[in-house]
Amino acid sequence: MTAPSKYLDALIREFSKLPGIGPKSASRLAFHILKLREDETEKLAASIIDLRKNIRSCSICGGISDSDICAVCQSDSRDRSLLCVVQEQKDAIIIENTGGYSGLYHILHGVLSPLDGIGPEDLNITSLLQRCREGIVREVIIATNPTVEGDATALYIARHIGDIKAGPEVMRIAHGLPLGSDLEFADSATLLRSIQARTKVR
Repeated sequence: MTAPSKYLDALIREFSKLPGIGPKSASRLAFHILKLREDETEKLAASIIDLRKNIRSCSICGGISDSDICAVCQSDSRDRSLLCVVQEQKDAIIIENTGGYSGLYHILHGVLSPLDGIGPEDLNITSLLQRCREGIVREVIIATNPTVEGDATALYIARHIGDIKAGPEVMRIAHGLPLGSDLEFADSATLLRSIQARTKVR
C-alpha cells in the first residue's frame, strides 16, 4: 500500500530499513511521528543527527563513547583484572544491566564467519591481545553468543591468549543460554548465572 504522501512514504521506507521493523511497524512509527508536536519532532531528529556526528569508538575497548575513552574504561571503581569480551556494544549494555559484573569490556564488533568473509583481521582482536599482554588483566570472560560462529570465535581468541606468556586465564560463559540464541534475548537472571558459572577454556 502506497502512503498518501511522498514524504510519509519516504519515512516509512526509511523505518522499514531498521532491524526488526516490518512495513506495518514502519507505518505505525511514521504516523506516530505525524502526531508529535513540532518541537518533539525536531528534538527526535536532532538526537539522531547528534548521535551520528558525535559518537566515537573508545580507544581502549572499542565500544561506543562520547569521548576518546568511554565511561567504563575511565571508571576507578571497575575491576581492571577482569575483562569481558562481547560481540557488540549492545551485549555489554545487557551484561551491565544485570548489575552483577564489575570488570571491564572489550567489543569485538562481530564474530568470525568465513562464509560471510569475516576473518580475524575484520574484528577488534589485535587490541584485545595487546590488552592481555600488558599484565593487568588476569581473567578474560568470553561472552560471545552460543552459536557456531560465537563458539569458533571464542576458541580462536582462547588459543591466541593461551600463546601469551603468563597471560590471563580464559573463561567462557556457561551455556545456561539456549544454543543458537543471542544475549539480547536472555533475561538478566539467566545471563548473570551464565557469567557466574563460567567455565575455563584454556
